[in-house]
Amino acid sequence: MQQQQRHEQAKTNKWTFAFYIGLFAGLIWGGLKIIEHYFHFTSLSPGFLLEPFFLHSFLSSWPGYLLGWGAFIVMSVAAALLYALILAKARGSWFGLFYGGAWWAAIFMFIGPVTGMMPWMIRMDLNTILTDACLFLIWGLFIGYSISFEFTDERSREPYRKKPGTPEAV
Repeated sequence: MQQQQRHEQAKTNKWTFAFYIGLFAGLIWGGLKIIEHYFHFTSLSPGFLLEPFFLHSFLSSWPGYLLGWGAFIVMSVAAALLYALILAKARGSWFGLFYGGAWWAAIFMFIGPVTGMMPWMIRMDLNTILTDACLFLIWGLFIGYSISFEFTDERSREPYRKKPGTPEAV
């Protein structure tokens, strides 16, 4: 009985794993959003998600940056849970890239301008559009590939698989 239990792999809880992936995606890529704004790669403040709810002058301060970072983390957790619900069994990295692109398009082309988070894209500079598009693409790639790697057999596609009959490194 004990030997059988040792041979069974522990199953990862999909929702807990997705929560952690979203948390770290928000921490990493939200932090990068602060850095890109600090170096003037984008004109959107890190708190752009909260623009309809807070004054722009507050969101342009350090407490506003931190609050915006928190909002990005919450959005990332929600996005990771949604990805786990819909695309957890998707194979490869392309789904994650498309997922990040879809989030970018939804926020920058529809939700953002309608709610007042940001101006319409025609009124934004090209640096802001491209920088944030790239940020959302790698953010989606991080979420998508991390979740897919855990819940599909992506390890079998790794180039250096262990061959049967060879000893494992300790």
